[in-house]
Amino acid sequence: MGREFNVLALIKGNERYVFVYDDTSREPLLEAFRALAADPDLSLNWYDAAVLTQKAYEQAAFGPAAGEPTPRL
Repeated sequence: MGREFNVLALIKGNERYVFVYDDTSREPLLEAFRALAADPDLSLNWYDAAVLTQKAYEQAAFGPAAGEPTPRL
């Protein structure tokens, strides 16, 4: 079986934030959310970072690492 990836996306105005990561990269992903939220030149704010963090944890809770099959489109 190949390597599995997770995708999170956020669209705010003209900005697009798309994050592709694997389960072992979740902590650096959360650090990236914090760094982006702290950047005053971006529209991504702390609320957005909190929502993205929650979604990343939900993906972990319901993904293959939790024993559940990954849905196929």
